[in-house]
Amino acid sequence: MGGKTQRETLPIPIPGVFLVLMPTNQHHSQQLRFSVIGLEHIHGEIMTQGLLDAGALLSHVFDDDPIKVAAFCRKFPRAEAALSEQQLLDDNSLHLIVSASIPNLRGPLSTRVLRSGKDFLSAKPPFTTLDQLDEARRVTKDTGRKFFVFYSERVHVRSALMAGEMINSGRLGKVVQVLCLAPHRLSRAARPDWFFDPEQSGGILCDIGSHQFEQILSYGGIQSATLNYAMTANRSVPEHPGFEDFGEASITGNNGVSGYIRVDWLTPDGLGVWGDVRTVILGTKGTLEIRKYTDVAREGTPDHLYLVDQDGEHHLRPDPAMPLTYFSELINDCLHRTETAMTQEHAFLAAELALQAQVEARKR
Repeated sequence: MGGKTQRETLPIPIPGVFLVLMPTNQHHSQQLRFSVIGLEHIHGEIMTQGLLDAGALLSHVFDDDPIKVAAFCRKFPRAEAALSEQQLLDDNSLHLIVSASIPNLRGPLSTRVLRSGKDFLSAKPPFTTLDQLDEARRVTKDTGRKFFVFYSERVHVRSALMAGEMINSGRLGKVVQVLCLAPHRLSRAARPDWFFDPEQSGGILCDIGSHQFEQILSYGGIQSATLNYAMTANRSVPEHPGFEDFGEASITGNNGVSGYIRVDWLTPDGLGVWGDVRTVILGTKGTLEIRKYTDVAREGTPDHLYLVDQDGEHHLRPDPAMPLTYFSELINDCLHRTETAMTQEHAFLAAELALQAQVEARKR
């Protein structure tokens, strides 16, 4: 017979698990001012809203497409439409530029932004080539500016944050493996042309995979890693032969932790959300599964965790009021030159592994 099944909602007295509930709108000694360049992905709006909720001040927005700019300004009426990118680079009142431009344009844009004396927040993937990553490492070192990446699947999901707290508490023992499954819905008709061009999008392991490599590094406590295997394929989009709708990769961390990712654009239309994204963490004392966006054929709600340890079987859920602190921490880092939201090398290493996997992937 199986162990006792428990259903719990945090905050609850789980030994060793501590969730610090911080306000999302912290009071800083000065208000961070930011503008947006590039509106090719919905993450641009998500990052904007996150910064506003955390107390930042939105100044301007620029994109080559006036229709996108008009829609953005309707959603964020305090934003003013800039006449050019250069107008924002020359604006010394800005602390930060946010971008969700076409992926292959983000790295070059970051160089211009950082050299203008501002920090940079990019949607993922931040780069599409290893040369772009190398340039960003040089420029951040030369300028002392910060390059942030919005790895939303971990930093902006309550169940993912709760999982990190449980790992840090020791409840799972030593982490042995982190397994990430990240299916996405293709929504073919709604995709722009650049999406199907790997030169512009970066490819599936570079794009979706960057989220997963970041989680493996975080949950596995990994400082460096070796790529063991990578593969990509196109199984369902013959009209775009260079496109990839499936990818997988395996790494081993410097501490021996194993990491595996599977990414795809094959979510069936019958699923109620865009993807049944799951992360499974195997430890020496327990196994934890995160079902981030849905619990298939059950409740259809996000943020479920399933833990099995020596005490039994547990269905855990974070408090829905648990604040998401990434953007508040990012503001603090911009204003006070700290590294609380994410270290610079961690952000770059996740991108490096994704790029390396993309370059070395066997095509099938």
